[in-house]
Amino acid sequence: MTTTLTEGDKAPDFTLPRDGGATVTLSQFAPGKVVLYFYPKDDTPGCTLEAQDFTRLAAEFAAAGTTVIGISKDSVAAHEKFCRKHGLGIILASDAEGHTCEDYGTWGEKKNYGKTYMGITRTTFLIGADGRIARVWPKVSVKGHAEEVLAAARALQG
Repeated sequence: MTTTLTEGDKAPDFTLPRDGGATVTLSQFAPGKVVLYFYPKDDTPGCTLEAQDFTRLAAEFAAAGTTVIGISKDSVAAHEKFCRKHGLGIILASDAEGHTCEDYGTWGEKKNYGKTYMGITRTTFLIGADGRIARVWPKVSVKGHAEEVLAAARALQG
């Protein structure tokens, strides 16, 4: 991983292509709160469950003044297929070149079944209305995660 962001750091701005053919820019949501969750791959079991959980709670995040954005290196076409297949209702952004993953420190060496490879570490950031990182969840375990993030978003002023 190239960068380690911590609570209080200014969240790096980005503009990425998103599902539906538009782009998404972090700063467009100011002064609202944003949940950025980085995930490895569309349509894999853990990533599907995480996206479904955030979608299930989307109205509650909106009521808390918080936008949810999922980011992976998958293409926009893959995101759109993923959304259609699972009825997802959150923004999915494509970081195909990996610059945003690097800026947020989520791209790095991973190990699985004795193999070492490069990939996205499942990480979530809660960004406050001031554009600063209010909370970081590194190496996320999916079960119950969206609920925990929602509670933190509700507790965060702004």
